Formats: sequence, C-alpha cells, structure tokens
Amino acid sequence: MTYRVLKLLLSLLAYVFLRPQVTGLGNIPRSGPVILASNHLSFVDSLLIPIVAPRHVTFLAKAEYFEGTGIKGSVSRWFFSTLGHIPVHREDPRAGQRSLEDALAVLGSGGAFGIYPEGTRSRDGKLHKGHTGVAWLALAGHAPVVPVAVCGTDKVQPVGKRLPRIHRVQVSFGPPVLPRKQITSGIRPAQARRELTDEVMTRIHAMSGQALAD
Repeated sequence: MTYRVLKLLLSLLAYVFLRPQVTGLGNIPRSGPVILASNHLSFVDSLLIPIVAPRHVTFLAKAEYFEGTGIKGSVSRWFFSTLGHIPVHREDPRAGQRSLEDALAVLGSGGAFGIYPEGTRSRDGKLHKGHTGVAWLALAGHAPVVPVAVCGTDKVQPVGKRLPRIHRVQVSFGPPVLPRKQITSGIRPAQARRELTDEVMTRIHAMSGQALAD
C-alpha cells in the first residue's frame, strides 16, 4: 500500500513537470520474470521507468542512499526502501556478482528487474557498449529482456547539476528479446551472452537514436 501511494504521488509530479510520452507498454509481460534493459542518461531514469511501467520494477541503488544519518538519511532510506530498490556497495570487490545474484532472486520470484547494460550513465550522451550481465541474467533466469529507451532525462538533470529542471521526456518499451535462441543454439556461454547483449543494445539504439560511442 505504501508503495502504491508513493508511486501515485511520483506519477502526479512526473506527469505535471515532465509530461512523459510513453510508448510500447504492451510489450511488458504483465506477469512472470522480465528484465527491463535501458540506456542511462540521468539519475531520473531509475525513478521514471518504475513510474510509467505497469509493474513494480526493482533497480539497484547506491548503498549510500540507505545508510545516511539524520532526517535526510532517514527520508532517503525510507524512499528507496519503499521503491524496493536493492542497495549495492560499489567498493566491494564482489559487488558485481552479488548484484547479479540479487537480481536473479527478483526474477526467481517472478518480478521485474531494471538494469542499465552500459553499467553507468552516459556522460557524453552517446550509447556505449553493453556489459553482458544483462544476458547472464536473462539466460540464468529464463527471462525475456524488454529494451527500453529514455530520451530527455539528461535535460531534466544534466551531469553535475543537483536540482532537476522541467523538460519533456520520452520512454519507449520495445518488443521483448527472448533468450531461447542462445540457449538452444549450442554456442559457447560467453558468445551467447555477447550476442544477446548486442541484440538488446541494437534495439535500444534503434529506439533512442543516440550516437554510438567508439
């Protein structure tokens, strides 16, 4: 109930100040495990995608958001915990593997997990090569991957700016990419992960229109 109320409030704010144009919601399965793989332009992305998606989407979030002190720390901890985001300690040498394990647990319970294959937000606005963690999750969790393209969020909160700005944004959800081909083709696991990741990134590129990084 708390999550629904928070999502409703955030949705009202988003539709007033950001006026998101959303397409392809029908491509998101209404039940069962699914991965939403998006390009990443701003901190706002991790709030915008769960707001417009018809399902509860879990993202990873910096552990600092859960460990602050005082009133600000308490509000931050409540906010991200209510959203259902998972804290990750980036300085932990096993953070990457633990993050994948946490994500796999979300998929195992039939949930929706959001991920940025680029690994971090783009500083130059270009679409960078995807890491194969998204394919590892899809293959291990037997989950379809819905490519997501966000546009305009870098104008809402440009790199280095703390206060958001009013700017219209777009969110596009593409047809799911199914990992069955890589599972049944008999190719090496590393090659299967690379092929699946590249297919997802190609779909994101087609929807976002971003220039490709070298």
